[in-house]
Amino acid sequence: MRHQVFGKRLSRDTKARKALLNNLANSLLLHGKITTTIAKAKFAKSHVEKMVTVAKKNRLAQSRILASSLNREAFLMLKNQIAPGFSGRSGGYTRIIRLSPRRGDMAPMARLEFVRWEKVTAPINRPGKEKSAKVSGNKTKDGKKTIKKPIKQIKNKIRSVKK
Repeated sequence: MRHQVFGKRLSRDTKARKALLNNLANSLLLHGKITTTIAKAKFAKSHVEKMVTVAKKNRLAQSRILASSLNREAFLMLKNQIAPGFSGRSGGYTRIIRLSPRRGDMAPMARLEFVRWEKVTAPINRPGKEKSAKVSGNKTKDGKKTIKKPIKQIKNKIRSVKK
């Protein structure tokens, strides 16, 4: 009997198990489906479903926790496309489909994939990728902005005048 024994070990220590879980979650979020062994698919399914549920709530502290365990692309995919697509669903975001055994060692294989979600057509917001020119300055009496020149340009003009 397995009294007070929680979860699967998968013949790994704690750090290796967490790394495996994060890698499986990243791959599933990026590609929508992964092919792995049945034991790993069952292990990752509950973790990914909890991530989707947390992402649907859209809380800042929870988003930071998700971002710490996922890579950037997977996190953005989860927040901007997957979680809003499952907004009308209360659970059961993934499914496990059993496949034929792996040829090399006859390990039982499965495909872990998301069930269909509503596609969100909003563009993915990637902070840091777009750099727009910021105009900073003081307003005049007319309400128009005066543009402050960068310090380097001003110093270069001063040097050229002194020569």
